[in-house]
Amino acid sequence: MKKHIKKIKFNRSVSFFILGGLILISAPLVRADTLQQQINNLQNQNAVVQSNVDSLQNQAKSFQDAINILQGRVNAIQGAINASQQSIADLQTKIAKAQADLDYQKTVLASNVRAIYVGGSVSTIEQLASSKNMNVFVDQQTYHKAVEGKIQKTLTDIALLQNQLNTQKAQVQQTLKVQQEQNAQLASDQQKQQSMLGYNQSQQDTFNQQIKSNSSQIATLRAQQAILNAAGSGNIIPPNSAGAGGACDAGQGQGNGGYPMPWCNAYEDSVITSGGFPNRECTSFAYWYFTSIEGKSLYVNGDAKYWIYTANRPVDQTPEDGAIAVKTSGQWGHVMIVVAVPGEKYGGRVVPDGSIVTFEMNTYLDGKFYVKERTYSGYYFIH
Repeated sequence: MKKHIKKIKFNRSVSFFILGGLILISAPLVRADTLQQQINNLQNQNAVVQSNVDSLQNQAKSFQDAINILQGRVNAIQGAINASQQSIADLQTKIAKAQADLDYQKTVLASNVRAIYVGGSVSTIEQLASSKNMNVFVDQQTYHKAVEGKIQKTLTDIALLQNQLNTQKAQVQQTLKVQQEQNAQLASDQQKQQSMLGYNQSQQDTFNQQIKSNSSQIATLRAQQAILNAAGSGNIIPPNSAGAGGACDAGQGQGNGGYPMPWCNAYEDSVITSGGFPNRECTSFAYWYFTSIEGKSLYVNGDAKYWIYTANRPVDQTPEDGAIAVKTSGQWGHVMIVVAVPGEKYGGRVVPDGSIVTFEMNTYLDGKFYVKERTYSGYYFIH
């Protein structure tokens, strides 16, 4: 019985087909290989941006090293400044003490001068007459002279000490001024380095955000690519005798095509199957079916798209039951087993010209088994 096909045109680039209750999408302006080119471009951008980030990280390390060195110098200068300030404080204390001693000695000198003056108002003859003897008179004169001389010397010594202390204080203050200028310059240099480091980090953040954005776009494009790779190649065939189900069953009762259950129920890519291919991949299923079910020898390696170059069997563009269909477009390509060719019946309907029915796995990058009807233009077949 011929299926009724209804086409609904929504815009110039997308058409929706209704076939036996199934909705198919035709988007001729978007191709999986075009999406792959976008993915490649974004990956190349990320490589360049990551190189810039790496360079900035090395530059940031240099800035941080310079900041650390300058901080060490700042700490050393600050220690010297603290020592100079303490020295000035100590000298100021000594100067104040010397001034106090000087003031005291001046008071003593003034008192002594007054005593001498008072004593000097009495005539020498009177002093001599009032003295009990000559020795007392001489002792008094000698004492006054000695005290006066000692006070004068003390005043001179204190004044000299004051001058020395003031000179030292001036020298230390000059040193302190130079140290403070050095510290200010170091702080300025450090601020410049810190500013450059901050700008560097801002650039890194911008680049990292670009990488994150590109990675998000890549994930979206990969999802679109998987859908196009699958949806653009045909419609899902109703359930048929395609073997047991398990984790490989896509949920539409299509089973798993007879794929061994230990491989089917293991996590995708967790087991190496016959031919050396990871489980639940299209390559694993096609190799297993061709060699185990069809009973043919096969040597191939690499991604699915390269099988037409590495296969040890005839390759052409003519479909045949049991042949491996190879689609070379896309990042990895795709391989399937042909189970019906044009003119043959499958699932209660005749396969139309230009189409084939296939057993395949991981069509949607989900590790599941599908029976699909696809157009095979541009495909190659390993017999």
